[in-house]
Amino acid sequence: MSDKNRDGKRSAREALQEQRAKEQNKTKRKRTGIVAGAVLGVLVVGALIGVVVSDNDSGGGGSDSAGEVSAPKGAIGNDKLVIPVGASDAPSALTIYEDFRCPACDSFEKTFTPTIQGLENSGQLRTEYHLVTLIDGNLGGSGSLTAANAAGCAQDAGDFRAYHDVLYANQPEEQKDTFADKNTLLRLAGQVKGLKTPSFTACVNNGTHNSWVKKSDDAFNSSGFTSTPTVLLNGKNIFGSQSAPLTPASLQQMVARANKGKQPGKVSPTPS
Repeated sequence: MSDKNRDGKRSAREALQEQRAKEQNKTKRKRTGIVAGAVLGVLVVGALIGVVVSDNDSGGGGSDSAGEVSAPKGAIGNDKLVIPVGASDAPSALTIYEDFRCPACDSFEKTFTPTIQGLENSGQLRTEYHLVTLIDGNLGGSGSLTAANAAGCAQDAGDFRAYHDVLYANQPEEQKDTFADKNTLLRLAGQVKGLKTPSFTACVNNGTHNSWVKKSDDAFNSSGFTSTPTVLLNGKNIFGSQSAPLTPASLQQMVARANKGKQPGKVSPTPS
């Protein structure tokens, strides 16, 4: 074999070895990339799992965490969005959608409260309150929400009716978001004997029932009703008619007709 041929074969072998080395290095880099990608994938999945677990842990830490609704004690109806006042077995039900910042609601309450409470006290009527935040949405602010939450806190304590009346008796001007101040709501609670306790104060300050109020407002917005107060007697809208406006006397007559031949409900003592 000539030196020239030997040199040519050697060069060919060297070239082949060099090419194989390159391919081996390429394969090694590819394998390393795959492993690194797999490790990265595991780390990402682990991080996501950690986030989910963390979210779940934090979600259970409060009574009104995101996605969790804390209804007041004794709330009834779909999703427990209704606060009932009066005998549970009363023959008629008055449904009221209202907002603590709403001037028309205040006017309704001042006009009809003695009649409604008289019917409640005699077992003729159960009132079902749906609390909404219409004015917050229309004018901005948060007083409708914070007042409704505080009313829910009063329901927890068994003092909803009394505190409800205090809020309307002290309703600020519509443009003033006074009820957004929790100290104002706590001060007004002092007008209801025994209501302003540490648990009530914490409930107001923590917004314990905020998500419940928001859910109640969402239900109102989906109901087809567009104004507050909306007042229904046994499911029939009885308020707002220009041709036959509701009066305390006509409300009493409507309830008497609806209850004819029916026994009144069993009344529990209502805190004053």
